[in-house]
Amino acid sequence: MASKNFSTLSRRSFLASSAVSFAAPAFAQDGTTEYREEVVPDWVDGTPVRGNSASFRALEWKPYFSSLRNGAILVDINSRALHYWSEDQSVYKLYPTSVPISEDLTRRGRTKIVRMVEGPDWRPTPAMLKRNPEWPPYVPPGPDNPLGSHALYLSWTYYRIHGTHDTRKIGRRSSNGCIGLYNEHIAELFSLTKNGTQVLLI
Repeated sequence: MASKNFSTLSRRSFLASSAVSFAAPAFAQDGTTEYREEVVPDWVDGTPVRGNSASFRALEWKPYFSSLRNGAILVDINSRALHYWSEDQSVYKLYPTSVPISEDLTRRGRTKIVRMVEGPDWRPTPAMLKRNPEWPPYVPPGPDNPLGSHALYLSWTYYRIHGTHDTRKIGRRSSNGCIGLYNEHIAELFSLTKNGTQVLLI
């Protein structure tokens, strides 16, 4: 079980390692309106990269999926946006996301949702603990959990679409490989998806 000190020192260390500076949150847009927000840059290995930014443009599903069987999620790493289409095409959602902090942590391709958890717990991977030995080996569900309120586990080991309690991360290169959403957005997406929902990261 995590120590009581995690909610103070360790949590600050964890958050500081992936969210360098404060920025205003981006908001999802429906329809064809484009939205872009730029704030101060992030820094990765001493190099400035784009800060909180999300570009919102409604997309059609057909260039990316052969069908909408079980629904479909498209994550665009460059625009930091997640698109969702329901199987019957009655629902289309567009959300701002956080994305991996570096290219070597980024994975692209086709996968699917294989597990859905409300109130997830979290264990950092061995690679994460090697990079951040001060992190706890286990964090129970709750306000200190970096997976937020809900998690959609993908068929790729260690990869998830999940919420976050740290809203500074959204629209930013801030994750260790996962895709993050505001808690209210992941709760909505959780209610729309199911095991077997298609996922494509580009």
